[in-house]
Amino acid sequence: MIKRIAVFPGTFDPFTNGHLDIVQKALLLFDEIIIAIGHNANKKHLFSLEKRLEWIKTVFVNEPKVRVDSYSGLTSVFCKQNNVDFIVRGLRTSYDFEYEKQIARVNEHLNVGMLNVFLISDESVSSVSSTIVRDLIIYDGDYQSFIPKEIKIDVRPSL
Repeated sequence: MIKRIAVFPGTFDPFTNGHLDIVQKALLLFDEIIIAIGHNANKKHLFSLEKRLEWIKTVFVNEPKVRVDSYSGLTSVFCKQNNVDFIVRGLRTSYDFEYEKQIARVNEHLNVGMLNVFLISDESVSSVSSTIVRDLIIYDGDYQSFIPKEIKIDVRPSL
């Protein structure tokens, strides 16, 4: 039997309850989920790659079906290198769908046989985005209810 492995790519700056919701749903469908933190040269990150890796590993420390990794370059290349046939993406709004559909078409073109799986986020977390959580952190707002309880942001990032 072929192992169904999926990649859930993103910058996860920081990892939110919305991301957690998508991973929990994906765990019902796949034998292994690789949460892959991509390096996006166009984005300035609030938290270091090391910190983001640490946080996500802490959240899933007791989930053997989750692996956490990072990569630079194209997601489709990362998938080929890791023998992955599925990319999982979370959708909050119809805008997300239009954006993700474009990326999915390119990934499927670059990696024939690749399937993109879109999972709709639970309504309770559909308004949560890393951008909003970053703003709450930067401006000293109450962000704790938007991130997994295992994530402890003990030091304000330097701005």
